[in-house]
Amino acid sequence: MADDLAELLHELIVATRILANQNVLDAFGHVSVRHPRDAQRYFISRHQAPELAEVADLVELNLDSEPVRPTEFRLYSERVIHGEIYKARPDVNAVCHHHSHAVLPFCISGQQLVPVFHLPAVIGQVPFWDQRDEFGDTNMLVVKPEEGASLARALGANWMVLMRRHGATVAGTSLRELTFRTVFGCENAALQSAAMAHGHVDSLSPGEIELSSTHSVRPPSTNRAWDYWVRRVEKARLMPSKVQAKRSATTAKRSKAKAAKSTKAKRRHWS
Repeated sequence: MADDLAELLHELIVATRILANQNVLDAFGHVSVRHPRDAQRYFISRHQAPELAEVADLVELNLDSEPVRPTEFRLYSERVIHGEIYKARPDVNAVCHHHSHAVLPFCISGQQLVPVFHLPAVIGQVPFWDQRDEFGDTNMLVVKPEEGASLARALGANWMVLMRRHGATVAGTSLRELTFRTVFGCENAALQSAAMAHGHVDSLSPGEIELSSTHSVRPPSTNRAWDYWVRRVEKARLMPSKVQAKRSATTAKRSKAKAAKSTKAKRRHWS
């Protein structure tokens, strides 16, 4: 079981490196994954530029976005984005928040982002969220649980939400699906902007979106894209070590067992 967790933690860092290498993440943005055996927890890197993240930098948080175990790491102030989406969407197992320059023109202009070719059909309908509507003037960061919950409501049953004047948040049932949706969502935005410059945008029909997205989220498609992006990460010499992942998974397992033993002892003491 520890090996399964180690593989997931390694994949989280690989997904982060892929999104950095694809110019979706820069100095800012973050990716998380839900704990595979405890839906009330998730993993995310400590506060740093995404491309620098290692498995040893991962922190395990509860859905209130507080550390499960004491840590000296500084945490992302916008981690509530992840926790509140996991609370609202039991089907979501991975989340990415980014400020891709391809997507930002839509966040600024209010122009609707729509699938314009078959691969990004997986973004589906993309709603907007404006922090100003509920919270007035802010520093634009989503740092309060109620702000994260508001964003999760705007996302609703969709897979991507645009944040006015800020960026985007994307959800997936797995890290590979999330990566596929995030990368092609950004490529769609770039191509839609180019088509708008030509004077016409011919978007997919609702039927085409449904059929194309159903096809694209299958493992043959997501794995094919994942393998390609992994090769690009390898060529860029950004591939993380799996050794650290095994160590971190073992530490997490021991800490959880220790916490369970302590709780059991306390119950015996008070019974």
